[in-house]
Amino acid sequence: MTDPVFLVPDLPAQIDRAGVTGLLRLPPAEARHAGVKRIRRGEQIVLTDGAGLGVTATWTGEGDTATGTGVLPRLTPRPRVTVVQALPKAERSELAVDLAVQAGADRIIPWQADRCIAKWDRKAAKARSRWEATAVSAMKQSRRTEGAVVGELLTDIAGLPRALSGRPWREPVETTRILVLHEEAATPLAEIDLDVDEIVLVIGPEGGVSPRELAVVASFDDPGGPVVLGPEVYRSAAAAAVALGAVGVLTDRWAR
Repeated sequence: MTDPVFLVPDLPAQIDRAGVTGLLRLPPAEARHAGVKRIRRGEQIVLTDGAGLGVTATWTGEGDTATGTGVLPRLTPRPRVTVVQALPKAERSELAVDLAVQAGADRIIPWQADRCIAKWDRKAAKARSRWEATAVSAMKQSRRTEGAVVGELLTDIAGLPRALSGRPWREPVETTRILVLHEEAATPLAEIDLDVDEIVLVIGPEGGVSPRELAVVASFDDPGGPVVLGPEVYRSAAAAAVALGAVGVLTDRWAR
């Protein structure tokens, strides 16, 4: 079994002070989580700042501290994957984020699509906060050292190019492929050229992406157009995770 992961946002600063093999301190919530998981003295864990830095450590069993033992290699996936997720119904909202992050999404942009039943309206800040908390939990569950950034609510697909421009990762993005998952598309995802720096997966609501939205996406630079995953039709909350699995196989994202 792989070592459990704990989020330590100030990990770089702690390493600067104490060194990689020094005594490192977990935030109170993460220390309590270690207790809930019954981590024992001397057991191996992984600490991460959530931005790609991973440090192996041993749990001291004393308060909230662990002793660092080494730095994990930083894995930079290519292509990066941004999920533009139409707001699912309330009971599936956090599920969509949880599954997408576990499957490897690098960024999630919530989207108020034309046919969305769910609406955030004045509670957008609170709803986004829940998505962020879910993304952090899924990052740790899937043993990732870099989490998925949750963007601002996109209220119209026409604003997607601007939403994409503020990329949260350090490496440059020169080529992008925007793909709309659509059950009536004629082109399978497997036939699309995915040798790009970033793939954008547009996931519609249960009612599907509207003709207006399809036309808008088609007007963007370098769109991959509508694609279909396979013969099955997926719920909106599960579609991104299935697509990310396919992307992992069709590209080098899963190569070690």
